[in-house]
Amino acid sequence: MSDPYVGRHRRAAAAAARTPARAGAAFRPIVSTAASIALASVGLGAFVALDAGRAAPSQSARLALLDATFDPDGQTMAVGRHLGTVADVAPAFDAVLADQEIGAANRALTQRVTAVSVANAQAAAAVAAEAARLEQERQAAADRAARDAQRASVTANARQDPKAAARVMAADRGWGESQFQCLVKLWTKESNWRWNADNPTSSAYGIPQALPGSKMASAGADWRTNPVTQISWGLGYIAARYGTPCAAWNHSVQRNWY
Repeated sequence: MSDPYVGRHRRAAAAAARTPARAGAAFRPIVSTAASIALASVGLGAFVALDAGRAAPSQSARLALLDATFDPDGQTMAVGRHLGTVADVAPAFDAVLADQEIGAANRALTQRVTAVSVANAQAAAAVAAEAARLEQERQAAADRAARDAQRASVTANARQDPKAAARVMAADRGWGESQFQCLVKLWTKESNWRWNADNPTSSAYGIPQALPGSKMASAGADWRTNPVTQISWGLGYIAARYGTPCAAWNHSVQRNWY
């Protein structure tokens, strides 16, 4: 006849009753000590890693820490005075996770704010540069318009004031006031700035006393009557032969012609 069924817990109790009390007492501290050491190792390793790397722990590491606090029957066991039970460890672990997530969010926000600030500064610099360029173009256009108006005025009155027309036209070639004064001396000596000056001893004609006067036709068909055409030809002649009005004047002083 077989033995009657005895449940797992009753068998364990019976076995414990047959085991000497001293052996049982010696076995439990070993298990408790081993469990305490294992949990302390896992917990300490996880928190040291958090302090050193400041990286959020993985889910598997968290589960390993929590699993280490249970015995095979699913009962909570003591892990020593420092770590306590799962109820003590889990909130602290979650707090570390939350701190890591907040830190990561703050760093991401700082990076975005910095990127936006840099982009805004670059955009402002580009707008300022474009505004400066447009202002330069506007000023240059205004200067050209003023010169054109002045040129139109002096050329319209070139017969009455050929020197004013010559000043503007010399400036267009990059010749300043000192060069213009040399030009004034040169053409005062040659024709006294008369557009219809005709040398009776030669065929020299006009303000620059071109020899012959027909040479000035290269500057315009109206070379006989238009001071502007004569001045334009005379400045081109000086630039090609002497370089500047002062060089032409020095030659005229030395040779009595240019």
